Formats: sequence, C-alpha cells, structure tokens
Amino acid sequence: MTAVTASSGRKVSRGRIDKRQAILDAAFTVFARRGYGQACVQDIADEAGVAKPTVYNHLTDKETLFRHAMEAAADAVMAENLAVVERLREPGDDLRAALEDMAYRMLQVCCGERSRALRRLTYAQAADFPDLIEIVQGRTAIRLGEALADRLARLSLAGGLRPGDPAQAAEQLLALLTGPMEARSRLGTRKVSAAETRTVARSAVDTFLRAYEAAATEHP
Repeated sequence: MTAVTASSGRKVSRGRIDKRQAILDAAFTVFARRGYGQACVQDIADEAGVAKPTVYNHLTDKETLFRHAMEAAADAVMAENLAVVERLREPGDDLRAALEDMAYRMLQVCCGERSRALRRLTYAQAADFPDLIEIVQGRTAIRLGEALADRLARLSLAGGLRPGDPAQAAEQLLALLTGPMEARSRLGTRKVSAAETRTVARSAVDTFLRAYEAAATEHP
C-alpha cells in the first residue's frame, strides 16, 4: 500500500485518503438529495459502501462532514472551471471564437448537477452555517475570477484586448455570463438547452468585446 506525507509530516496511506474522498463524495450526494436536515450518517455510509463507524473515524460528526463535503465539491467545480479557463492560454487567431468556446464550457460547468447542488445547499444552509457562503465563494467564484483575470491580462499584453484592469474585466465577463443564466435557469431549477446556453455565451462575449476588444472604438 502506497503512502503520502501529510502536512504534519506523518505518513498517510493512499487507501485512507481514497476512502476519505469516497466518503466526502457520498456525503455530498446524500446532502444534495435529502438536504442537510434530513440526511443522516448511516445514509452516507451506505452511499459510500463503508461502515458507519468508518465515517466517524474519518470525519468526526455530521457538521464536520458537511463542511468538508461542501469544500470538496467546491474544489471539484473549481478544477473544472480552471481547466476551461486554461484553454485561453492558446486562443489562436480568432479571439472571439476562443472566448465564446470558454464561455459556453464555463456555463456548462455552472449548469452541471454538482454546481447546482452546491449553490442550493449553500443558500439553504447559510443561516445555520454563516461562513458557508464565504467559504464556497472563496473556493469557486473568487478563484475563478483571479484565474480569468490572469488570462485576460495576458491577452491584453498580447494585443487582443485593450489595456485596463483585468480583475474588473473578469468580474464583468462573469457577470454577463452568470446573470442571464441564473435568470433563464430560474436559479438552477430549470434545465437550459445547449442552444440557449450558446446564445447566452455568444451574447456575453459580444458585449464584453464591444467594451474590451483592442480594435473597438473608444467611447467618451
């Protein structure tokens, strides 16, 4: 059995880490399906295929389990979004097409079941977990904005976008994407078709480029 070194310096078996991740995945599935109040540790153990004491050995109680499951889900969503943003590293000759492709893929992540469940649970439990919104946003929206700002800054240096504040540009592009999609999906309760998603992506990029494209006419 392989082992890795934990932050404390002690050895932790790979099997233990994998089992912990399986428990976290199962926990998020159960919490998303039943809500925090109705979910129980036995349900999570059954979903993960482990004994109930094993869940407690890895994560001491239901509250801790919920927090870690939400963090793991947020990190997974962020990993998907980072892979999408990374596509702008080599946008090719057609910047508009590259941005539209990125925007569409980002909206697909946003409309994915894990992202929707993450938002539902975050809003539903905000009163009982006052720091939850900050934790989830810190691992998703804020990190995504930073990653996108970095890509946009590089596009500006390459001459594709006009000089400006890349953080503000990223914030505005994300708002152009997520605002209409939240409205069309009725806050994640309605499935949005691929064609409609592409329309939102195309419209957002068109508006964004009217403001930031290097060749765009400056308005007073």
